[in-house]
Amino acid sequence: MLNVSVGPDTGPPLVLLHGVLRQWSDFVPILPALACRWRVHAVDFRGHGGSSWTTGRYRVADYVEDALQLLATFDQPAAIYGHSLGAMVAAATAAAQPASVRAVVLEDPPFETMGARLSETALQSLFVGYETCLSSGGSVNQLTDRLADITLHAPGESAEVRLGEIRDRAALRFAAASLAKMDPAVLAPIVAGRWLEGFSSQQAITGIQCPALVLQADQDAGGMLADADANGLVDAVADCSLIKFPGIGHLIHWSATGPLLSACTAFLESLR
Repeated sequence: MLNVSVGPDTGPPLVLLHGVLRQWSDFVPILPALACRWRVHAVDFRGHGGSSWTTGRYRVADYVEDALQLLATFDQPAAIYGHSLGAMVAAATAAAQPASVRAVVLEDPPFETMGARLSETALQSLFVGYETCLSSGGSVNQLTDRLADITLHAPGESAEVRLGEIRDRAALRFAAASLAKMDPAVLAPIVAGRWLEGFSSQQAITGIQCPALVLQADQDAGGMLADADANGLVDAVADCSLIKFPGIGHLIHWSATGPLLSACTAFLESLR
C-alpha cells in the first residue's frame, strides 16, 4: 500500500516524489506555496514513511511503479516534482506515460552518480554508514548520534569528515526520524551497486516529451547532478529550463527554499 498525503483541491494534480531514505514530509518547506494553486499528492515511496515494505524490490525501476500506480488514479495529466531519487523516477515516469504527465520539475537527480560512479565518491561510505547505524536499533536521538559519527571518505583521498561536521543536529534528527520508519532493506541494492538495474538514465532523459525544469545543485557543495547529465537533459528535452544553484548542496529545497520556490512557481504558473 502506498501512503499519499493529499492537499486541498486548489487546482490540477501535482505529485511530489522524495529522495531515497526520506519521506513525504521532506517537502514541508515548500508545501504551503505549492498547495495554493495545485492539489498536492505527496508520496511515501515503498519501504519509506507510511508505505508498505516490499523487501527485495527497492531499485529505482521499482519506485517508478509507485509513480505510475498513482498517475493511473487521476482523471487528468499531472505535474511531477521529484527530488534526487524522486527526480529520476519523475523523468522515467514522464518517458513511460507522456500523455499522463504535463510537466516535470527535476531537483538534482543523481543518475549515474548513484550508479556506476557511486564507488568513486564519498557516497559509498555514507550509505554503508547508514546500514551500520540502522543495524543497531535504538531511539531517534540515539540514531541521530550515530549518524553524526559517520565518517565520509572518497576512494583515493586521505581527507575524511564526520557527517555531523557538515549537517546540523536538526537536519540529522529529521534524517534519523525518516530512517527509523524505513525498511532497512532499502539500502541493500544501493550498497551492492544494483540500484540502477532495470533503469536507463539515457532512456529516461531522452523520453521526456513535456516541459521540464531542472534544478542543479553545486557538486562542490554536495550536489549530485553532474554537468554532463544536466547538459544531456538540456540537449535531449525540447522544452527544458536549467537553473543552477551555486554554493548549494543536494537538498536545494531546504537550503535555498526562497530561490527554488521562485523558479518553481514561475515554471508551474507557465503551465496554467
